[in-house]
Amino acid sequence: MSDIAGELARVREAFDKPTLRLLDRKWAPFVLAVFKCSFSRDRRSIQAERLHAQVDAYLADLRTIGADTPTGNGRSLCVQWMNDQWLYRDTGDSDDGAEENGAAREDSATTEEFYSLTSHALEALSLVESLARDRALISESRLTMIVDAVRHRATQANPDRDERVRRLDQQIAELQSERDRVAGGGEIAAASVEDMREGYANLIDLIGQLPGDFKRVEESVATMHRQIVNDFRAEDRPVGEVLDEYLAKTDALMSLTAEGRAFEGAFELLRDDALLLDLKGDLETILSHPFAAQLKPIERRSFGATVTLIRRGIDDVLTQRNGLTTTLREHIVNHDIVKDRELEGLLRDINKELVTWMQTAGPQSRVRAEIMPGNLDAPHLRERFYDPESHVPPAALADVSQHAPEVLSLGEMRKQGGPQLSEMRDALVDALGASGSSGSDTSIGDVFNALAPELRRPVEILGLMQLATQIDAVSHTGADEGSGSGTHKLSTEEYVTVRPDGTMRTFAVPRITLSDDETAALAALNSGANSD
Repeated sequence: MSDIAGELARVREAFDKPTLRLLDRKWAPFVLAVFKCSFSRDRRSIQAERLHAQVDAYLADLRTIGADTPTGNGRSLCVQWMNDQWLYRDTGDSDDGAEENGAAREDSATTEEFYSLTSHALEALSLVESLARDRALISESRLTMIVDAVRHRATQANPDRDERVRRLDQQIAELQSERDRVAGGGEIAAASVEDMREGYANLIDLIGQLPGDFKRVEESVATMHRQIVNDFRAEDRPVGEVLDEYLAKTDALMSLTAEGRAFEGAFELLRDDALLLDLKGDLETILSHPFAAQLKPIERRSFGATVTLIRRGIDDVLTQRNGLTTTLREHIVNHDIVKDRELEGLLRDINKELVTWMQTAGPQSRVRAEIMPGNLDAPHLRERFYDPESHVPPAALADVSQHAPEVLSLGEMRKQGGPQLSEMRDALVDALGASGSSGSDTSIGDVFNALAPELRRPVEILGLMQLATQIDAVSHTGADEGSGSGTHKLSTEEYVTVRPDGTMRTFAVPRITLSDDETAALAALNSGANSD
């Protein structure tokens, strides 16, 4: 029997995978174009509602130019793509908008949903990208890379000590000869633009496979996470057995699969800071070659961000693995064996009662069972017992009367109060009336400075201003006219005040003089008569 049947089965199995199912669909070009326009290395996840709106906009744009598009709106298409395992929806942080503003992502505890591409979609995009990109299938750089890789692996695979020494000596001799030639002034031929372009294409092929590799590791951990959660919920396996299987799968994931080995290799790379610095420097050196002037800005940016791409892939895998570890820890901590045994005993008793009932029940017999049990009619139970310490009186308060401050007299308290308006009015009217100086150059400040110390507190100035305002004497306070400028300089005078503690303080206050009518108004205001 020929091998065609086996090959056909293997090909059919390959076509059943989501990657080839995506490429085999009628709307594959549209789906891949949407993925290409919506996602990138810098934008690995998009908020769900925003992607729905973007797909609606793409559909509208294509329909305006008469292009054939699938039926449905953005939401329904995204849900369909998610069911086909091309999109993955989860809650978490988004890279959306990183290209527009370069701002840091907000660290928030949001419950919004985000879409990201699965490894199958990334593989399909990589395949289409490689087919659409011009490259040389056979070139010197590609063959040199293959020969170097084969030589390196052959050296590692050969256990013969003499053969390994011979290969190392040969490499040392070649390198030493090249060093001596360069050190001796030999010509250094820079790589041509064509050679650099071919080497760049080979590197892009290798780097382009990294996102899919990391995504497959991430999906493997997520699949393991779902399986372990289902095993915990099923309660049909001991916790120890589930943990043993988790540890075994973790070891197999990181050592027995190509994706796991790629992850471990990148993880080792990140531990070597000197190697990372050398890698960044080598990338910058390649981009400084004249051939890089022909690259698009997005190509230069993607190639220079190779180290960032590796870091992000490792962070995603570690995040998935940390989530799985957290699930295990929470289940172990919250797992109550006593409650499990009580539930198991209750179910066993119910099973026994069912066996007894089935001995007499007919084939269509029914048992009415309440979904929720009824309330128990039980008397009130004492929740707290008598505690003699609850009725012990509190300890006596300590006598601190010796620390109390001295009691102030009424006069001392009045000294700390507001202005004495009535006494100030009386003193002001008496001083102006006794001197017969109303309407002269005698000001309120002159009268204030001549009063007794108990009426010259700083707060009494506010009382004087209030009295002057009541008789409208503040509106025409004295002012000195400037020469020729039309400006007025406010005339002030000094008020020498006496604080309650005996200290003195001088204030500059606008100069106010009272006319005869204002003095009469102040006297009428003081006696309670109508000032009109």
